Amino acid sequence: MTTTRVDTDVIRRLPKAVLHDHLDGGLRPATLVELAAEVGHTLPATDPGELAAWFFEAANSGDLVRYIATFEHTLAVMQTREGLLRTAEEYVLDLAADGVVYAEVRYAPELNTRGGLSMREVVETVQEGLAAGMAKAAAAGTPVRVGTLLCGMRMFDRVREAADLAVAYRDAGVVGFDIAGAEDGFPPADHLEAFEHLRRESVPFTIHAGEAHGLPSIHQALQVCGAQRIGHGVRLTEDIVDGKLGRLASWVRDRRIALEMCPTSNLQTGCATSIAEHPITALKDLGFRVTLNTDNRLVSGTTMTREMSLLVEEAGWSVEDLRTVTVNAVKSAFLPFDERKALIEDVVLPGYAAAL
Repeated sequence: MTTTRVDTDVIRRLPKAVLHDHLDGGLRPATLVELAAEVGHTLPATDPGELAAWFFEAANSGDLVRYIATFEHTLAVMQTREGLLRTAEEYVLDLAADGVVYAEVRYAPELNTRGGLSMREVVETVQEGLAAGMAKAAAAGTPVRVGTLLCGMRMFDRVREAADLAVAYRDAGVVGFDIAGAEDGFPPADHLEAFEHLRRESVPFTIHAGEAHGLPSIHQALQVCGAQRIGHGVRLTEDIVDGKLGRLASWVRDRRIALEMCPTSNLQTGCATSIAEHPITALKDLGFRVTLNTDNRLVSGTTMTREMSLLVEEAGWSVEDLRTVTVNAVKSAFLPFDERKALIEDVVLPGYAAAL
């Protein structure tokens, strides 16, 4: 039984792990203002506080397509080597300041080539920025390990190219692959060739599914494409009636397939009605391997501390629940088993014990 309640100050100190967080959705508002001025891009607001509020309100439409449209502003400043280096480094430092000890950052290299960089150059530049951030965080006494997930955009034609880069850079910081973008009308099986290639090369991958589109997208992602995790997956509850699991839901739970759940983001895109009623709690209680994530920290106006605090305050979560989803995330990270085990035993569990 989970009974221990915890306040925000304690939550801030807890070690955290995030598997689903987009690089282009997590820029600092002040950085976005500065970089936009340098490249001549017009923003909806030039005051960092007002800009942050605009992002949150614009993304709060209840529609995934409109939510995605806000990224035109962040991507506009991520087309140069300088912009990528700065945003990647700050991304890591912001995670470290939030108590994150392990993260997987995802982005689509094809979206950062408008300034003349090749996809390969984008990957190398982002890895350089992430490495700089990790070095600074370690020097400050807040070490965080960040692995990269390269994304293909499911509605475009460069998914296989992104998959090839994931294979090429898997020993240089890239730990896996994903497809992103509008789900409805762009099923994961459209990119089966890329997923088969990744499986042949032993590169793990997750797939955005079960958010804007329902059970068929989750089924395709798992049973046709072979995903090891599911991005979001909130609509898996459509296969659960009165606590009884259907075949797909049973498959997900029984095989410990991680669900990368993002409560605030799901509220914004209309996939959930409130934090209290978000499927993450019911799925946790039914024994699914749920993980807690931010998705896009700028766009959703959130952090891991905020996501944890909301679940404590509005869904009745305890510190044991927070520890469970953190351990779940590390167990499902795209890292070798011994490294996952060490992270849990040497960092996560002692960190929870120390914070309490």
